[in-house]
Amino acid sequence: MYRSGAVMAWNVFKFCTALRGLGSIMILLVLGVVGVSYYAVVLSIYGPALTSGGLDSLIALVVLIMFHILLVMLLWSYFSVVFTDPGGVPPNYRPIVDEERGETDRLTGSEFNPLTTPDPTNSRIRYCRKCNQIKPPRCHHCSVCGRCVLKMDHHCVWVVNCVGAQNYKYFLLFLFYTILETSLVTLSLLPYFIAFFSDGEVAGSPSTLATTFLAFVLNLAFALSVLGFLIMHISLVAGNTTTIEAYEKKTTPKWRYDLGRKRNFEQVFGTVQKYWFIPTYSDEDLRRMPALQGLEYPSKPDLDSQEF
Repeated sequence: MYRSGAVMAWNVFKFCTALRGLGSIMILLVLGVVGVSYYAVVLSIYGPALTSGGLDSLIALVVLIMFHILLVMLLWSYFSVVFTDPGGVPPNYRPIVDEERGETDRLTGSEFNPLTTPDPTNSRIRYCRKCNQIKPPRCHHCSVCGRCVLKMDHHCVWVVNCVGAQNYKYFLLFLFYTILETSLVTLSLLPYFIAFFSDGEVAGSPSTLATTFLAFVLNLAFALSVLGFLIMHISLVAGNTTTIEAYEKKTTPKWRYDLGRKRNFEQVFGTVQKYWFIPTYSDEDLRRMPALQGLEYPSKPDLDSQEF
């Protein structure tokens, strides 16, 4: 029995190690798709079309401007997810009340004494046995990262990072701009993709045609797959849940963090509208909304006293 358990633990460890190694490859794959798309759209087709004159030049100019704006926003959002820590549990963290279970009775005595070791068997305290520390509300342990992550949504191999409280907005913007960029590339290459299978003669070298064909297929595939993923996350934001919490809610009659769609949206994107579509927050939001830091969250019983 012990041997079987040891083998299972070892296999899980190897799986988590493999996911960490796979992340670097996924970053190269993302940059590879960007490179192929850039070559097809900018260098092969619409860049040269700028000198053709007339309506073709105008269309090429519009496509190139939109392509580069969306590309900048996509890469900005992507690397913000990659390099932003999703949020970890501060050293010596101690809760005052058990917010996860909706309790209002303050923790007293040894439960909240920073000079004593917390009791992991205390049902009023969320405790991570792997990290040997108390877990804040909405915090979960990531086996790949080997630590607890604040408001963890999932571990994403595409960004070599966990998606959590402090980079979830950036992840959603990455999905959003990926859909816009891949849709633009797909539509701009569609006439050339159709011509590729027509009987007519298509201008360009075989390598250029092959790259255009590859760029069209890759961008169409990414646009369709990411669209479904974004729709799922929009529904999660609307209910103020994460992917993990959406599963847990099946056994929860009432979700105390559901504040209504507007407030739920602000818990992720902030209240300052000019910052909604860029991967950063205003200093005002960071100061007034502790939920963006991942440790404290307003809930239904607290709405009357909660200030943003």
